[in-house]
Amino acid sequence: MKKRMFVMLAIVIAFIAVIGLVKYLQIKKAIAQGSSYRPPPEAVTTIVATSEEWSATLQAIGTVAAVNGVTISADLPGVVGQIRIDSGRPVRKGDVLVMLDARQERAQLASAEAQLNLDRVNLERQKGMLAAQIIPQAMYDTAAAQFKQSDAKVAELRATIERKIIRAPFDGVLGIRQINLGQYLAGGAPVVSLQSLRPAYVNFSVPQQEIGHLVIGSPIQATADNGTIEAGKVTAFEGVIEEATRNGKVQASFPNSDGKLHPGMFVEARFAHGAPTMAVTLPVSSVSYAPFGNSVFIVEDVKGPDGKTFRGVRQQFVKLGDTRGDQVAVLTGVKPGEEVVTSGVFKLRPGAAVVVNNAVQPGNSAKPRPEDS
Repeated sequence: MKKRMFVMLAIVIAFIAVIGLVKYLQIKKAIAQGSSYRPPPEAVTTIVATSEEWSATLQAIGTVAAVNGVTISADLPGVVGQIRIDSGRPVRKGDVLVMLDARQERAQLASAEAQLNLDRVNLERQKGMLAAQIIPQAMYDTAAAQFKQSDAKVAELRATIERKIIRAPFDGVLGIRQINLGQYLAGGAPVVSLQSLRPAYVNFSVPQQEIGHLVIGSPIQATADNGTIEAGKVTAFEGVIEEATRNGKVQASFPNSDGKLHPGMFVEARFAHGAPTMAVTLPVSSVSYAPFGNSVFIVEDVKGPDGKTFRGVRQQFVKLGDTRGDQVAVLTGVKPGEEVVTSGVFKLRPGAAVVVNNAVQPGNSAKPRPEDS
């Protein structure tokens, strides 16, 4: 009985050993196949890195302001008699915009002018009588004072009538009118906004340590959200630094010849920061941004586990500088002449095989002008 049990036990152990050996050989074969497996190459675009002169720039957030901008209002109360403006059209200095009803003042002016003529005749009469010593000096002085009062009254009424004619104080573009014909306007009531758009100011703030890079006349570039790019120059500095932020206010002037910069518009201001340097320029799309460091993938010959050479990528960490348009400056990590992946970096890993297809390239312009911005 014991002999039979030992035989059965030996058979079971032998069976388990054979099964284990078979599985071991299968796993070893699978590991060998996995180590020799190479995934299919990824399609990417590349560019050969070149070194260019790079002018470092500093960016600041600015706001467009008009050289002259006001909300025109009624100087005196009155009823709107005539409206001679169209919303949004340009006007010249002195153009009549609105006329308030001044019929009462004109009637008073006619009466005052009649009184002025009478006082003038009376004064001339008194002057002759004084010369003939018919009247005393006091009567002539009274007539002269009355004439001056009548003359002042006429001037006052003429000024009142003129103040009821609202004119453009400078050349500019009107906004949307806020009045209607026949409407009663109180003194100071808004009529329409008037903005002088050419030239235009841009006000922005820069850190106090950067103000030294700017002087009156320094070139500056402003980019608006609508794609407008304007070149201008620095025209003024605020006399004090803001204590809360330690920033200084700077004002730049732009020709704004096409009138696309409007007061209140948000713009991005750029100006030169330091002397130009040489840097490798790459498309922004070639950089893989990560918290632990930014990197690019360089295409080169890679030796696989089987000893064969193939076209693969090497991950290279880089130090970046400023950006301009579609480009970014690479200060360290990439040498001129190296082939760098420009699109498809998100699907790569170190040592991955790639196939280059440059039929369509990503943007790589220092001054892009998007069609649909």
